[in-house]
Amino acid sequence: MANDEATARPAPREVRIDKRQVRVLAHPLRMRLVGALRVKGPATATTLAELLGTNTGATSYHLRQLAEVGLVVEDPDRGSGRQRWWQAAHDVTNWDATDFDDDPDARAAIEWIQGDQVRLLAETADRWFATQHEWSPAWRDAFGMSDIFMTIPAARLEELQAEVWKVLERYHREADAADPVDPEARPVQVFLASYPLREGLQ
Repeated sequence: MANDEATARPAPREVRIDKRQVRVLAHPLRMRLVGALRVKGPATATTLAELLGTNTGATSYHLRQLAEVGLVVEDPDRGSGRQRWWQAAHDVTNWDATDFDDDPDARAAIEWIQGDQVRLLAETADRWFATQHEWSPAWRDAFGMSDIFMTIPAARLEELQAEVWKVLERYHREADAADPVDPEARPVQVFLASYPLREGLQ
């Protein structure tokens, strides 16, 4: 039943960010705000401030900046009086690095965003190393990283990543559609990355 429901679910809302959006998004708190809204769902600036360890004034300001370029939107069904609820406008952000080659500011912004993703991966791994002893053997065997070396043309690498991404999306849809949710399930963040093999190993 879960698989049937998963196939009927709508595709994730995607955005291919433009130059203006990428310049606005390239900010540590704004990246975290969009991520929190995607994971936690609609929230107020106050709730987000508590979640992210900042103040309501900062979250309110940066939410408005994100709203100006369409990356977050108000949730009209939840707002009441002066209390504004916000939600992510999209589930997935897409781009190609070359989209911004003709705009130095946008190119610098996307490079910062890519670097922030790597920093997030490193922080996530560090947290895991510090707490893995608290997890069951099954989870300690399931979590972790692996890599593989290959020599491949750019077009084939793009095909590989697209195929792997489809697998991740299928698992994501099936997990969301599971009813009831498996009591053993836990929130998991999966990274997909590919980089040139470092010099000396080629």
